[in-house]
Amino acid sequence: MLLAIDVGNTQTVIGLLAADVDARSGARDVAEHWRVSTDPERTADEWGVLLDALLARRTGLSVEAVDGVVVCSTVPSVLAEMRDMLDSSFTRVPAVVVVPGVRTGIPVLVDNPREVGTDRIINAVAAGRLYGGPAIVVDFGTATTFDAVSAEGAYVGGAIAPGIGISLDALGQRGAQLRKVELARPRSVIGKNTVEALQSGALYGFAGQVDGTVRRMAVELADDPDDVAVIATGGLAPLLLGDAETLQHHEPWLTLVGLGLVWDRNRP
Repeated sequence: MLLAIDVGNTQTVIGLLAADVDARSGARDVAEHWRVSTDPERTADEWGVLLDALLARRTGLSVEAVDGVVVCSTVPSVLAEMRDMLDSSFTRVPAVVVVPGVRTGIPVLVDNPREVGTDRIINAVAAGRLYGGPAIVVDFGTATTFDAVSAEGAYVGGAIAPGIGISLDALGQRGAQLRKVELARPRSVIGKNTVEALQSGALYGFAGQVDGTVRRMAVELADDPDDVAVIATGGLAPLLLGDAETLQHHEPWLTLVGLGLVWDRNRP
């Protein structure tokens, strides 16, 4: 089994991937998964204890029982602790840390490839394997990112927008009569109170943003925009699935699948 760890700005997604590659998709299935908060203050020892506890509780395995570990992180301070954790808790387990220079198998055709977050590249790798190109990945996390894969299977760039959660937080902090609300679907688009008005603006406003951005990107990616596969991922994706018309596929563990593909290309 392969342990895959995707460290995001707000949450860290951990997955236990199958030992064998699926013959149909060419990728590893995600057998188990966990989502925990990304705490920059968490030490390497704490990460080791947390992973050991998660594995033991759900699978009965220990950290030493996995065949390999692959990690990517958008948080430099956490990545440093992850490296220390691998050295101390996974001493006999081969590991791959995805950083610029690691072979991903996908050309990165942007001005400065090292500026692109590793999670975005990994998402593009997984999208290309599962759906081919052209494709657009919309990742709903701390930020909402749009990443484009060409028909030839190259990463050709994307767009970054503020995420749904931080946008609502900003409104609650800067609006004198506004407050933080639950990210949930209101009764109707026309809110009957402040809470519903905030929920409506977030949900349907972001659905419109997604559709507008995806349609413009699709026109640039393909002669026929209908040929572009659009994949939604990220913790907040389920909120938009019923309202963003351009979202065709939902892959909640897309980054974990991509990490498995990168591991297979770089395994020690």
